[in-house]
Amino acid sequence: MTAPPRPASVQANGANRRRQPDGARRAAARVIDKHTLTVTLPDDLGTVRLPEPQRLAYYGGIAALAAFGILDWPVAVVLGIGHLLAEDHHHKVLREFGEALAEA
Repeated sequence: MTAPPRPASVQANGANRRRQPDGARRAAARVIDKHTLTVTLPDDLGTVRLPEPQRLAYYGGIAALAAFGILDWPVAVVLGIGHLLAEDHHHKVLREFGEALAEA
């Protein structure tokens, strides 16, 4: 007796894995491009994806206040982490990803 074949999504070699439709890939790329800033590094070092400029400005401002001694470093870290946790960014990205998938 032979064992029944595994579903395509769990094949060991990965050759028969289910692939995302091209529309889903395009939608994901569109959402990621909208919510990140791509910076090309000099000397062919590659590219880096950074958060949105508004988020970078906030964290940069906190770091500057801490660097000038206006805020203590622990307070700056707590503010940064608190802002990160309070921000509803991930839900917004997921909602827009769903909308982009519906359009694709």
